[in-house]
Amino acid sequence: MRIRVADEAARLIQEGGLRDFADAKRKAAQRLGVQDDALLPRNSDIEQALRERLALFSSDRQPQRLRQLRLAAIEAMEFLKRFEPRLVGAVLDGTADDYSVVCLHVFTDEPDAVGHFLTGNGIPFDREDRRLRIDPRREITAPTYLFSAGDAGFDLTALPVDGLRQAPLDRNGRKPLDRAAIARVRKLSDA
Repeated sequence: MRIRVADEAARLIQEGGLRDFADAKRKAAQRLGVQDDALLPRNSDIEQALRERLALFSSDRQPQRLRQLRLAAIEAMEFLKRFEPRLVGAVLDGTADDYSVVCLHVFTDEPDAVGHFLTGNGIPFDREDRRLRIDPRREITAPTYLFSAGDAGFDLTALPVDGLRQAPLDRNGRKPLDRAAIARVRKLSDA
């Protein structure tokens, strides 16, 4: 049953554009009539099912879309270089699809500086707050700036400068989130 829920959650993410694994897991369980939390998959199970679905159902267009998003990430990272951006999420780990956005962590001790920078460059954005788990006992709330450029959406989370040394925890809450500086993203986009 755990595998069926993971597969359904991956389908909802790929076909329905859901981005939140917890949301997808909850909806998948509801659709399959699963009420026992012990039967729910781990986020890593859903990520693996998503990779399998992308390989099976999107093998013709997914690599091209992934490369487009990685190139858009490089362009944005160059533009935002004063904030030492790091790529995170689906564009980095290779699970990006038609619904994915470029997620970047940017670093400043003045969170409003990112909004001022975007406004000063004529980029309209929406701002929201995001909660991130820094370690098993500590969470922070960080401003997030959402905008589009070309055919890509962008999600910038502004973290304090000391956040460069310690990445927030991943979706599973077990290990630091994988992040990449521009040099690594360039290598990935050439692969």
